[in-house]
Amino acid sequence: MKTSSVARRYAKALFELLSPAQVEPTRKGLIDLSQVVSESVSMKHLLASPAYSQDEKLAVLAEICRRMQCPPIVESFLSPLVAKSRAGMLPEIADAFGIIADEAKGAKHLTVQSPTPLSGAEQDQLRTRLRDVLKRNVEVTFETNPTLLAGVYLQMGSLVVDSTLRGRLDAMRSQLSKE
Repeated sequence: MKTSSVARRYAKALFELLSPAQVEPTRKGLIDLSQVVSESVSMKHLLASPAYSQDEKLAVLAEICRRMQCPPIVESFLSPLVAKSRAGMLPEIADAFGIIADEAKGAKHLTVQSPTPLSGAEQDQLRTRLRDVLKRNVEVTFETNPTLLAGVYLQMGSLVVDSTLRGRLDAMRSQLSKE
């Protein structure tokens, strides 16, 4: 999932409020809560609808937090999100928070796309190879994108390595059109 600059700002603000010991429980709480928001049609409707007041939205989210045993900071974090009508951005904020937390640990976050799901052994091999090449810990998200045809597409921040068949065909088309 792509994260917006607004989601990154909220995630960074939350991260800066935490002690190192609070980061992982907060990350888990955000992930759990964002999963509820992204998977529940009724929750999306509640957060997007002007028919429900901010207090009602906040009460529902707070109750979900309590039932999921989220840290208190996650529940407190919801108030400004609901006040600014940004509670629907929780999945993006959770992703951005995870990236910030990984980078604080010295890990780099990468996204790997392939046309078919990679097996567990292939994922482990790719993770190990990336760790060796980058000489740092890596957090890898594997995604399936059937439009790639063959190969893999790696993205780390703004750096992209496209070794897909589609990428190579596009490069060939670009090269031929220049001549």
